[in-house]
Amino acid sequence: MVIALTLMIAAGLINYAHRRLGGQALRGEQMQLVPADAPPGASASPSPAGTAASEDAYTTPLNGQQAPNFTLQNLQGQNVSLASFKGHPVIVDFWATWCGPCKMEIPWLEQLQQQYAGQGLQIIGINADDLDKDDPAKLFTEKREIGDFASEMHINYPVLLDADAIANAWGGVDALPTTFFIDRNGRIVASTVGLAPRDEIVSDIRKAMTGGAAS
Repeated sequence: MVIALTLMIAAGLINYAHRRLGGQALRGEQMQLVPADAPPGASASPSPAGTAASEDAYTTPLNGQQAPNFTLQNLQGQNVSLASFKGHPVIVDFWATWCGPCKMEIPWLEQLQQQYAGQGLQIIGINADDLDKDDPAKLFTEKREIGDFASEMHINYPVLLDADAIANAWGGVDALPTTFFIDRNGRIVASTVGLAPRDEIVSDIRKAMTGGAAS
C-alpha cells in the first residue's frame, strides 16, 4: 500500500509538472505540496525534481489577468461571489481538510487576515474536499465535517465549498494549497502552489494591496 501510494503521488506530481511547463522553487527551499487528486491522508511531497535550482517561482498563466469571477456557497448555505469583494485586495486559497500543507498554512492566513483587515484585505478559502452531490444525507455530513474542521482551526475568513466547480477556470488547481493574490481592481498579481514561506505570502499580499490602488 505504501508503494502504491508513493507511485500515485509521484504520478500526480509528474502530471502537475508537465501541465505547468516549468518549475517551481521557493528560493532554495523545497516546496511542500499535495496533488489535488491525491487520496485523503496523502502526505506532502517536495516539488518535482530539478526545480530546486530554479530561480523563478511558479507563475500561473492567469497572472496579470482579471481573476475569474465565481459564486459559491459558504458554510451557512449563502451564495458568495468574488465580484462582491471588488475594491479589496483578495487572497483566494484552494485547500482541503486532508491536506497537510494546508493545515500548516491556515494559521498564517488567519493571522494575516487579522493583521491586514484594516487595510481591506479579504481572504477566501475555497474548499476542495469531495462532495457527494447525489446523496443529500452524505452531502449534509460532508459539509458539517468541513464546518467542524473550520471551527477547530479557528478560520476567521469565509470558507466556500465545491472547488471542483471553478477549478478549470482557475487553471486546473493541480496541487494544494494553491493560492492567488488579487489586487483592488480584480487583477491577479501573484500566485503560489504548495506551502510557500510565510514571508513570501506577506510579500504577495503587499503586491495585492498596492496593485490598483491608484485606479
